[in-house]
Amino acid sequence: MKHSAILAGLLLGLAPLCAAAAQDMPGQRILQRLDTNGDGAISKDEMLAARERLFKRLDRNGDGVIDENEIETARKAIDDRALAAEARLGNRWRRMDRNGDGKVTEDEFQASTPLFDLADRNGDGRLSADEIAAIRKIVAAHAN
Repeated sequence: MKHSAILAGLLLGLAPLCAAAAQDMPGQRILQRLDTNGDGAISKDEMLAARERLFKRLDRNGDGVIDENEIETARKAIDDRALAAEARLGNRWRRMDRNGDGKVTEDEFQASTPLFDLADRNGDGRLSADEIAAIRKIVAAHAN
């Protein structure tokens, strides 16, 4: 029970910031997700709104409280996402291992640039501001 209470506290208090900070450049992801009025800063009202959204997501049955079962459901969802991320990492690693020897050399690692290749729509080996904006839009849409 104590473990669940600690987990709930962390989820409610830190999740909006921690989840956002886990990706992209420090601060950028947080602003993108929480700065709803687009002024380049997170107000206390925006933080409280993010916490309200999180509470509603955790309160799966809508009864106004987060119980142990709902925390367990959230924990399982986090575990599932972690397993999926682990699988994606393994798949990416195998794709980088061009010669199939079970090791990724620095050359193999450097040769793998799938996001760059996707963003470089005209194939000129350079990313223009428009190409960067387009890929950021795709990544942001996928994150939400």
